[in-house]
Amino acid sequence: MQLKSFLICTGLTGLIVLQACETDVAIIEPNEYLLQIPAGFTYPEIPEDNPLSADKIALGRKLFYDPALSVDSTISCASCHKIENAFADHIAISKGVEGRLGFRNAPTLANIAWVPVMTMDGGNPTLETQPYIPIETHEEMGFNMVLLSERLQADPEYTMAFQDVFNRMPDPFGITRALAAFERTIISGNARYDQYMYQGNVEALTEAEIRGMDIFFSTEVGCVNCHSGFMFTNSAFENNGFFADYSTDSGRARITTLSTDVGKFKVPTLRNIGVTAPYMHNGSVATLQEIIQQYAAGGSGHENQSAFIQPFLLTESQQNDLIAFLLSLTDEQFLTNTNLVE
Repeated sequence: MQLKSFLICTGLTGLIVLQACETDVAIIEPNEYLLQIPAGFTYPEIPEDNPLSADKIALGRKLFYDPALSVDSTISCASCHKIENAFADHIAISKGVEGRLGFRNAPTLANIAWVPVMTMDGGNPTLETQPYIPIETHEEMGFNMVLLSERLQADPEYTMAFQDVFNRMPDPFGITRALAAFERTIISGNARYDQYMYQGNVEALTEAEIRGMDIFFSTEVGCVNCHSGFMFTNSAFENNGFFADYSTDSGRARITTLSTDVGKFKVPTLRNIGVTAPYMHNGSVATLQEIIQQYAAGGSGHENQSAFIQPFLLTESQQNDLIAFLLSLTDEQFLTNTNLVE
C-alpha cells in the first residue's frame, strides 16, 4: 500500500526540515493493541501508519535500551531518560557520546503519547520523526540513521524482529515507528493525586497536600493557567519570565525566527515533578522552592514574559503546602513499572 514517508534533514537540535515523498511501504497489519488508560485520561491519537502491536512495542523497547543506536555504542535512549526519574535525567545536561554536552535538559517522556508536538521549542512535529534528533545530533548519539540501519541489518535478532513486525529489513521507517510505539506505552496516571481525584480514595492526600491543591488551582496564584488538564500542561509555548537573557537559547524563536518567540518554551507537564529535577529548559534550577519564589516575585520582566506571570504572596507554610501537593503528583508505581524496562 502507498504511505507517506519523510526525508528528514537534521541540524541543530530541535530543528528539522521535512520533505514528503511517496514510497511503497508494506506493513503487516497487527492485531490491535489497546493501551491501558488511567482514569481521567482520554485515549491518545494513534497514527494510521503506526498502529500498535505487542511485538512492535517490544521491538521499540529493545531499541530504546540499546546503546547500538549511538555511533560508538555507548549511549542509549535510556541513558538520558531514566525510569527512576520518570524518563527524564537527574543532571542539568545529559552527556552524549564521548562526553559531549548539548544545551538543554532532558525532559520527561511520561505520557508523551498525548504531547501534540515534540521538543521544547516545537521543532519536531511527531513522535515518529523525533528519534532522528537524538540519534543524529552530534552532541547526543552522533550517528546516522542510514548507518544505524545497516548496523541493525547485520544483527540476526533485529533482522528477524523487523521482518516479523514490518515485513522488511531494519530501516529508518521501522526504527522510528517501533520507538514511537514503545514510547506511547510510557504512561503515568496513578499518583496519589489521581487516586484522590479520579479513584475515589479520599484518604490518598494529606491535609497539607489538599491545602496545596487549593493554592495550585486558585486564581490568585494561577498555576493552573499553564498547567491544566490531566497532563498538567496547556502544551502552549510560553516565556515564563525566569530569565532576562536568552542569548544562549532563544527557545521557540530558533524555529520561527520571530522576536516575539524569544524565550518561549513548551509548558512542561508537572506529573512526577518531584523526581525530574533539575528544572527549566537548561536544568539551571535545582528545587521547587526556587521556582515558586521566582514566580511569586513576578518573573524577570522579559519583554515576552507571559501575562500569566504575576506577583503573588504566599507564606512559608503555604509554599510548603504547595510543594507537598506537587510531590503528590509522583506516580510511584510508574517509576518501578517492569513493563517499561529492558
